Amino acid sequence: MNQTQMFSIKKFDFDSNLANEFSNIHYVKDLWPIVYILSDEAVNEAYIGETTDVYSRMRSHLKNNTKNTLTAVHLILSEKFNKSATLDIESNLIKYISGDGQYKLINGNIGLANHNYYQKKEVYWDLFKAIWDQLRSSGIVKHSIDYIDNSDLFKYSPYKALTSEQKSGLRVIMKNLLDNTYKNIIIEGGAGTGKTILAIFLFKLINTSNEDFNFEEFGDEEFEFMELVFELKKKYPNPKMALVVPMSSFRSTLKKVFKNIKGLNANMVIGPAEIVKDTFDIVVVDESHRLRRRVNLGAYFRAFDVVCEKLNFNKHTCNELDWIMKQSESAIYFYDKNQSIKPSDVKKEDFDKLKLNSLTKIEYLKSQFRVKGGNDYVNYIDNLLKCKLSNNDPIFNLKEYEFILFDSIEDIVSEIKARDTENGLSRLVAGYSWPWMTNKKDAKQDYDIEIGNTRLKWNSTNVDWVNSINSRDEVGCIHTIQGYDLNYAGIIFGKEITYDKITHQIKILKDNYYDVNGKQSITDSEDLKDFILNIYKTIMLRGIKGTYVYVCDKDLRDYFSEFIPNYKIENKIAPLENNEIVPFVNSIPLYDLKVAAGNFSELQTVSDCQWIPLTKTDKSLNELFACKVVGDSMNKIIPNGSICIFKKYSGGSRDGKIVLVEHTNIQDPDFGSGYTIKEYRSKKNITNEGWSHESIILRPLSYNLDYQEIVIKEDELIDLKVIGVFDSVV
Repeated sequence: MNQTQMFSIKKFDFDSNLANEFSNIHYVKDLWPIVYILSDEAVNEAYIGETTDVYSRMRSHLKNNTKNTLTAVHLILSEKFNKSATLDIESNLIKYISGDGQYKLINGNIGLANHNYYQKKEVYWDLFKAIWDQLRSSGIVKHSIDYIDNSDLFKYSPYKALTSEQKSGLRVIMKNLLDNTYKNIIIEGGAGTGKTILAIFLFKLINTSNEDFNFEEFGDEEFEFMELVFELKKKYPNPKMALVVPMSSFRSTLKKVFKNIKGLNANMVIGPAEIVKDTFDIVVVDESHRLRRRVNLGAYFRAFDVVCEKLNFNKHTCNELDWIMKQSESAIYFYDKNQSIKPSDVKKEDFDKLKLNSLTKIEYLKSQFRVKGGNDYVNYIDNLLKCKLSNNDPIFNLKEYEFILFDSIEDIVSEIKARDTENGLSRLVAGYSWPWMTNKKDAKQDYDIEIGNTRLKWNSTNVDWVNSINSRDEVGCIHTIQGYDLNYAGIIFGKEITYDKITHQIKILKDNYYDVNGKQSITDSEDLKDFILNIYKTIMLRGIKGTYVYVCDKDLRDYFSEFIPNYKIENKIAPLENNEIVPFVNSIPLYDLKVAAGNFSELQTVSDCQWIPLTKTDKSLNELFACKVVGDSMNKIIPNGSICIFKKYSGGSRDGKIVLVEHTNIQDPDFGSGYTIKEYRSKKNITNEGWSHESIILRPLSYNLDYQEIVIKEDELIDLKVIGVFDSVV
């Protein structure tokens, strides 16, 4: 059965007449499990819930001072629903609508649960995606699920499931905040242990109104957890809270996140110098290892001195850690000594001194939540960079994680761009081994990094570079990537780091390290080595799905090649000889749309097409075909000249998907008359007379804003044919 036939979404005014409106809906009368969305477009707020008793639940909401101002209710109905399914779909809607950003949710939560039940993956995830597509076509949500998965609003949303360790960490933080014995709480955890998520959850819990928590779905564990929350809210009824983020780029990102969470606002996220403006009940410091002292501050020296003067500190002996302690009643520091990367960072000794203070409590986070390689990968990287691996150690190889060493800079650049096309958020990052030339006013060249015949450019912005338009064609540095997640990270080890084959130790070549503020004032070469190794370890823990490595120095590359799987050139597409082709067994057809002669179906005979090898897929090859995509109208997803795999369209929801379509009235210069590849969106229009008619919007996804949407009206739909749904770039 088509997924869109398995459910329906009905919209009603949210008012006292609902009982009459529901009278003809058998799902409501028969107490069937239902998911619902309350919304108000005027203020962009929404609430999501599920119930088997819609009548009583709506009456309850209409009495609630927060929810009764909402204007519409959308009932999601399906004969496939059971209690487990509606709980799961409810939690998915909360997560994804929060990440979508169109509505601020007024839901109160303490970390959604992941519900496991029969056919969750086989049936209900596809059903949820179909529901999402219809919500998107109705304008209730804006973005595709794939887009949201990569968004910061989703990654840092306080509406996602917490692990048992994260919940335990939150309990510990709240108990310590309630214990007047402690003024300082240090939470130690490496990169990817979920420190930022805990900070955001804490802010959300304390700043959510009590009546917005859904107590009807709480179990014993949730009530125990909420007792701590309520005690905190009694202690801090109107808390003054600040999240201090030392790195300006990451601070900008978290401001956007806070702006889109009900109860929070962007002003809660501040830089260290802003702490001077007020005193706070609770201060949380994310990435506290990046707090600064008065060393190598460049243009920041003056601002640093001004704050010291206002707080009556000696500017030569104090640091930003001192500022936080003075301006806060309670302070929580998320700390990782292995991510300190510059001499301007507060010294480890200062944090050690704070740990010895009787007013300080120390807790630890150990589990790895970012990289799919888990703690095994984290430990392997640590041992690799500290030269603790030997020939007796097995080479790192996990099916869940791609860790690959490249011998060619061209190959790693190409593969990272391919991963970005397939997954998004795949970037090149390098050590600071090349001077920054392109940021000068009188720049005489348009590149910074030159390796062989390949020329690359450093990041053109320091603010949220990962999500910037040009980032996929640039190389980021540690200052633009710390705190961020990537799907794939391409790491370039520069010319400032080598390997001594006699001592079997990594060495640093100071003259090849171009971060002036990163090495100035350092007299001990081992200190510089520690900072640079911390940089490389930090950037090698960015990739969720994989890390690709290229090493400029031959000796270091030889050392790495003993412990990192090597990239195999045979993974690239190579043409098959005629006697090697086994259609739809080891290969799929590659069609040329420009010679399609007006009707793609003629090509299904695959008589005159080329064939390309394809064996690694979980889909039947009989369903797939390939086309070469030219032009830039889809270059956010598909680079010009890419060979793309499509799945033959055989029915079902198309909304929100990237499709290859044929239409006699489309004149696409890239493909010839009648063909185009765009994001498919359906739209229902209501005329002044109350008539409904449908149109199709074929939307470009391009960095070039000159590309326009193609609108196909209802009377033209008969000539529209969806041929295939985009799968991936080869």
